[in-house]
Amino acid sequence: MKDSTHHFLKPLGNRRAFLAKAGGLGTIALADILRAADSDPSTQMDASRLDPLAPHKGHFPGKANAVIWLFMNGGPSQVDTWDYKPVLQKKDGVKLDNFDNNTGFFTDQVGPLMKSPFKWAKQGQSGTWVPEIFPNISRHVDDIAFVHSCHTETNNHSPALFQINTGYSRMGYPCVGSWVTYGLGSEARNLPSFVVMYDTLGRGLPKGHAANWSAGFLPGIFQGTALNPKGQPIENLAPPTGVSTSSQARQLDLLRKLNQEHLDQNADEPGFAARIQSYELAYRMQMAAPEAFDVSRETKAVQELYGIDSPRCGHFAKQCLLARRLVERGVRHIQIFSGGMENERSWDGHTNIADNHRQFAGETDQPTAALLSDLKSRGLLDSTLVIWGGEFGRLPVAQRPKEGSQTGRDHNPHAFTTWFAGGGTRGGVHYGETDEIGHKAAVNKASVNDLHATILHTLGLDHKKLTFRYNGRQFRLTDVAGDPILPILT
Repeated sequence: MKDSTHHFLKPLGNRRAFLAKAGGLGTIALADILRAADSDPSTQMDASRLDPLAPHKGHFPGKANAVIWLFMNGGPSQVDTWDYKPVLQKKDGVKLDNFDNNTGFFTDQVGPLMKSPFKWAKQGQSGTWVPEIFPNISRHVDDIAFVHSCHTETNNHSPALFQINTGYSRMGYPCVGSWVTYGLGSEARNLPSFVVMYDTLGRGLPKGHAANWSAGFLPGIFQGTALNPKGQPIENLAPPTGVSTSSQARQLDLLRKLNQEHLDQNADEPGFAARIQSYELAYRMQMAAPEAFDVSRETKAVQELYGIDSPRCGHFAKQCLLARRLVERGVRHIQIFSGGMENERSWDGHTNIADNHRQFAGETDQPTAALLSDLKSRGLLDSTLVIWGGEFGRLPVAQRPKEGSQTGRDHNPHAFTTWFAGGGTRGGVHYGETDEIGHKAAVNKASVNDLHATILHTLGLDHKKLTFRYNGRQFRLTDVAGDPILPILT
């Protein structure tokens, strides 16, 4: 049976039912004493809070109010994006001794070391090395905190996606966005609290599909709302033909009354209050969402900044601009996936890393830089945490499907780079290191648990206290590990 210990309490029906479930007056008295003695806000349940999405405070004041996660689906290569390795450049074509062929996914296609095919240059006052494929983001490196020593537990896309999104390498667990909205609620009373956008060019969903933004065992109200890639972003935003606003309001009032009667008699259904709120939210969204999702309302200058009309990056530009509009309207967590399902239709550069990364960097570079500029100019970057990264990195050796071919890279769970901007992070900072060829995290290793603890910390949430009771135990996003990466935080 699902049940929360964080911030909302299920109504318990009449007094007789309440006493029966509480175990008698003695138990109630003891519980009251313990509650009064406990200063942890995550255990002080507010009986008046029947709306699980009502905004509320975290465990301590956080710098960030919202998250925009730019997810480079497929596994971008750290040694071809943000982790420059001069030694790798020098040892191009050299066989790597004692290499474990099982590190990657294609164990029979291991070639020699392969240098990055891109030109690199130092950028900004921080002297950050940036490849030529990011000419626009390069102007923002002094606002970015880079974590170069990330590592994960699996070399396969689906479990790696589950792990980076939920903390576990198997499906069925709540994702980061669900934990964030469970922990803080939402300031957007007329919009979803957690919005997901994926590829709009027909390349499909990321592997694992909707499990990547699932609420798992949390109440369903905390699940991500995935926008449609074509047409109306959300189905049924307009009332049915022939149904007036007043008629629809009366229908909703009746539905609310019937649902409340059912809830009063069945207090042990923890998801029912959330279900009631989902109906209420759907009604309010019909009024607010069409305006919020209409990026054409932005000025021509703003649309050009993002590259809305560009055939190369227009699709991602619209999503980034929409993300800024949603943050302005109080949406708590937004995740945008670059790339789709299949290899080479995402950042999964198995056969030609140069062509693959040029394409996807070209699709995302201008919109990402515009998002950072736009948030900063509106005073929103300080309160919005922007994240860039994928599910794992790529190997410094070539993937060699044919003799003499060395143009792609296989999966690498031992090293990848994730960067953060805004939301209480320090700009121009580089944390952690990989070895001299970028094969494995070597200094100040950062696990997925550490990344998640850091995200929660910026929002004022203690990852050890944000828990949910399920199947007889307290679960948390970071399971039993992880620490915030404090050196990248202000």
